Amino acid sequence: MRTQLFIDGKWVNGSKSDSFEVTDPATGQTIATVSSGEPSDAVKACDVADLAQKLWAQTAPRERAEILRRCWEVLLKHRDELAELIVSEQGKSMADAKGEVTYAAEFFRWNSEEAVRIHGSIGVSPSGANRMIVRHPPVGVVVIVTPWNFPAAMITRKLAPALAAGNAVVIKPPKETPLTALRIADLLSGAGVPAGLVNVVPTNDARAWFDAAVDHTATRMVSFTGSTEVGRSLLKRCADRVLKTVMELGGNAPFIVFDDADIDAAVVGAMTAKMRHSAETCTAANRFFVEAGVVDEFSRKLAAAMADTTIGSGFDQTVTCGPLINDTAVDHVQSLVDAAVNAGAKILVGGKRPEGPGSFYEPTVLTSVVADSPIAQTEIFGPVAPIISFTDHEAMITAANDTEMGLMAYVFTEDLSKGIAVSERLEAGMVGLNRGAVSDPAAPFGGMKQSGLGREGASEGIYEFCETQYIATGW
Repeated sequence: MRTQLFIDGKWVNGSKSDSFEVTDPATGQTIATVSSGEPSDAVKACDVADLAQKLWAQTAPRERAEILRRCWEVLLKHRDELAELIVSEQGKSMADAKGEVTYAAEFFRWNSEEAVRIHGSIGVSPSGANRMIVRHPPVGVVVIVTPWNFPAAMITRKLAPALAAGNAVVIKPPKETPLTALRIADLLSGAGVPAGLVNVVPTNDARAWFDAAVDHTATRMVSFTGSTEVGRSLLKRCADRVLKTVMELGGNAPFIVFDDADIDAAVVGAMTAKMRHSAETCTAANRFFVEAGVVDEFSRKLAAAMADTTIGSGFDQTVTCGPLINDTAVDHVQSLVDAAVNAGAKILVGGKRPEGPGSFYEPTVLTSVVADSPIAQTEIFGPVAPIISFTDHEAMITAANDTEMGLMAYVFTEDLSKGIAVSERLEAGMVGLNRGAVSDPAAPFGGMKQSGLGREGASEGIYEFCETQYIATGW
């Protein structure tokens, strides 16, 4: 397990030899000490990325594609090793960690296929005076900032299309989970990615690091996944240099269950939408709007499913819900639950932190929650399902859209016509209709409103890392 900076294909210490500790959230124990990069290290990484990118951009798309496909193969070959790293530093269950690595690797296969399909166009101007040639060259050096909840997938979802389009990257992984990022960079180097294209510089001083990277003249784009609050701050900073940005930010997903839904299927979907990856996902169901005719049945069955969840260290194969990332996250969840209960909500199951070490919180179901309560207006990022009963469909849709977030929504109904009609009225970039999971490298991932800018994945994803150039000529 390497814990230095990865710059220009080499392992190096930070300029000041500072470091920070990485802990296992299931035990609170230190598992590694990682070198902390300084602003000067970020500058060095941008320097080498600039040189490497100019050569990479001239590489034939097919050659880039073959290298990316080897990256897919190598990541899958090391799936178990990477999953163990994810469990150690992030805490999710082993099954979720293995699923994440498979998902993360798939972005390389998908974008290996997209690398040879970056299309341009040629046409005649309306006046007939000239030909119009449109092409899509790479942007240059991309600064990537990722969150701790998906240590592998949030990197590869950006990195794979960036490389496929002909760019180089400088990555700042989160200080909570830098080990997976460093190992991925090492594996990609072994798969044939040229030195200098992928640089990973962990740091304990994110603000100074980001300022240095953004101010570098070679940096032309920032791709960020994280909270809306941080995203706003980074957008303001990027505006100083008018940098291209892709932002995948926070969510407040409504999960809507109509009285004609298959309730058992809705509960299965709810467990996936809420509890996948220990409930620490931006797409997690945050507010459960359940029609009055089935609210008691749905609440009872969801509570039973939540009670059947096993919490503990992800290395235990029986565990289905790991710890939250740290004690601060547990305190945040507990404060939201306490406020909801004080306002009249009822706890069906859970509602507290279990005894013992680790940053755990019991899977929780709350009923009699009102739509404007703090727990329904805040991204919970924990295993709590607040249920809001409704009778008026129009009022429910209004309440579901009454948020500045618009990343994900879920709808369960046996009436497909109604399901599509409601889905189209929801202000969300993605909707799961009778499904609790929607993410796919072949699908455009992203949100509306303050949930983000741009899209990741699908054919749209690679063009985010391209410019558009128009050439006028005649012959």
